Amino acid sequence: MRDEAPLPEIDTTRPHPARIYDYGLGGKNHFAVDREVAEKVLAAMPAARTVARENRKFLGRAVRFLAAEAGVRQFLDIGSGLPATENVHEVAQRAAPSSRVVYVDNDPLVLVHARALLTSSPAGRTGYIRADLRDPQAILADPVTRDVLDFSQPVALILVSVLPFLRDADQPAEILAALLGALAPGSYLAATHTTAEHDPEGWASTARTYSAASIQGQLRDADEFGVAPGRQRPAPDAGRGELLRRRSQETVTIEDRPARTAQP
Repeated sequence: MRDEAPLPEIDTTRPHPARIYDYGLGGKNHFAVDREVAEKVLAAMPAARTVARENRKFLGRAVRFLAAEAGVRQFLDIGSGLPATENVHEVAQRAAPSSRVVYVDNDPLVLVHARALLTSSPAGRTGYIRADLRDPQAILADPVTRDVLDFSQPVALILVSVLPFLRDADQPAEILAALLGALAPGSYLAATHTTAEHDPEGWASTARTYSAASIQGQLRDADEFGVAPGRQRPAPDAGRGELLRRRSQETVTIEDRPARTAQP
């Protein structure tokens, strides 16, 4: 983030997924319009708060595995959301102080709070850019991204709780291919996606609530989510909505894991 860049204007009349997610995690960085949408979702599906918290826990487990066991020292976190406990750089640098992290989000409020994300260990580095997953080339070409990350070395691509907001019309397969294609062999993809098999009515109601609030997205099942480029590695305690994959020059293999239904 450049110090001279003006802070963006925040529209408090329109809900945003990052702030709704923050509310689900028990955070404080949200507005009345975000809370209204969140409460409608929770009324139809009380387990949604548990889903948000379990999703965040997976992020921590995945990053700890990548930094402590897989030896990854670079992370590109797209759809990072608002600062919370156990941010990617905190988890990674606890295991490996030299870890480098670039955070990407399109919510202006995240930029306002970005300084909280940019507190790196002296041996590592962090950076933040305001960008959208739908424009992977802009993310990859951003000067901050290129300055913080060395794409000749492995990078962990983090797509946690952001893929459900890509519609098929956004060409998610092409977006993933562009991002993964820029990564060196030995890189990883860690991703989550809500899947509706265990509560079709609840997720359908959530989709309607988001659509009414002009938040685009798309429901997918576990099989649709499971088809992603890369070679899968065992994710620590992963459910069917969670993936951890290693990019190599080998054929794609997919290992299905048993579903875990979140309980309220």
